[in-house]
Amino acid sequence: HRPGPGIPPRHMGRPPLSPAFGAPPQHAGAVEDGAEESGATSTSGKYMSPAEISLRQEEASFYGAPANEAGDDNIWGLLSGVMGNIYEWYDFAVYGLMAAEIGAAFFPQSSKELQLINSFGVYLAAFVMRPLGAIAFGELGDRLVGRKNALVFSIVLITVPSALMGVLPTYQQWGFVAPICLVLLRMVQGLSVGGQLAGSYVLSIEQSSANNRGFRGSVCDASSVGGFLLASFVSAVVRYVFTGDQVDQWAWRVPFLFSIVLAPILYTIVKQTGESKHWEQGKENKKTEKAIRENEQEEKSALSDLLSSPFRRRQLMGMIFVLAPLTSSYYMIFLWAPVYLSQLRGLLSEADATSMNVLVIFCYIVMLLISGKLSDTFPHRMDLIRIGLPGIIVAAPAMFGMYESESVVGYFLGQLQYAACLSLFQGGMAAWKVELWMSDPTLSYTGVAVGHNVASCIFGGTLPLVA
Repeated sequence: HRPGPGIPPRHMGRPPLSPAFGAPPQHAGAVEDGAEESGATSTSGKYMSPAEISLRQEEASFYGAPANEAGDDNIWGLLSGVMGNIYEWYDFAVYGLMAAEIGAAFFPQSSKELQLINSFGVYLAAFVMRPLGAIAFGELGDRLVGRKNALVFSIVLITVPSALMGVLPTYQQWGFVAPICLVLLRMVQGLSVGGQLAGSYVLSIEQSSANNRGFRGSVCDASSVGGFLLASFVSAVVRYVFTGDQVDQWAWRVPFLFSIVLAPILYTIVKQTGESKHWEQGKENKKTEKAIRENEQEEKSALSDLLSSPFRRRQLMGMIFVLAPLTSSYYMIFLWAPVYLSQLRGLLSEADATSMNVLVIFCYIVMLLISGKLSDTFPHRMDLIRIGLPGIIVAAPAMFGMYESESVVGYFLGQLQYAACLSLFQGGMAAWKVELWMSDPTLSYTGVAVGHNVASCIFGGTLPLVA
């Protein structure tokens, strides 16, 4: 069944931390006019303060917002998001997969373990910049240039530092200046990624029909995993084609330079994409409201709008904590596991660990697409997320337990069962994140970007370093 009357299908995801974590409040907005100034008694007989009244009214506005009827399942919007995600996450993931070689090239005076720690410290620097990128691109996508143009800018912003990292002199040539430049380039990459993934979610799902959002969102998520897959594949090819000494000396640069080949293809696809009609309608409505209001104050930024509302702050905090197990598990499986198996435990060679990672990622993409389609069949978007969460809690220690099996099959199955549980949790997640903010399209890019990237920074970027 679908949500009852008054609750549009796009709110199937339900805002986090709302009553029962699903059902809309029964008495939202059920107060008399003018009660905001002095407080009032709700229909249940309980006195409510002005702040509580405001919160209830925002909830009522959220659940009563008109449905997005502009979705037409535009294929170019989906393709631009997919290719953009593959490209951006390829560039971002290559660094983590080549972390050992980069650590030796830029921190040669440290021990092998300390080189890896330093390399992942630079990796964390990019994550620290992602919330700033989310704020900047949220303002661009919500208030200034729209979703499409914000995506184009993010692609340009990640291409330049990736190419420069492919030719950056090492510590032997530039001394301490080399690792400083490496950190700065990674920070620029972090800014770009902070806005790109959220933009692909919002553009693709705003252009989706209500019954297809889960699947299209999972395609976007699968494409970001596809970036990891491509990065793992290229890294594996480099390690098989070149000798260990060649990879350590110069061949680690090849995956970074390969990104230059992908940029023209992506630009051609994005040029064919139309702007989100839902955003255009929302922006026009905002202008109309501003024109008819008296004593209109100066328009606030998207971030200020987001944080000035108690209801939206509650949405944001709920989103961050729901994403915590997703972001930490994602990097644990696809980034940390190959390093753990090869560099730290010596259970597999680097080439074999990377190859196994490619196979696990491929299986995960298939399972993620199935889960995304499955999420469209549930009454509420959160239903499948609730099913996947207990699986993640059990699967994480099970994976490390299977690493003690001294069997390649055991290592593979350990990662695969973790990936299967994560795919259930993530299947409808992209659609859920966008639906949380779809009632106001002039805030949705910022809401999705800030929530996603704060969670990634806190629970994802720190994970390899802590582990």
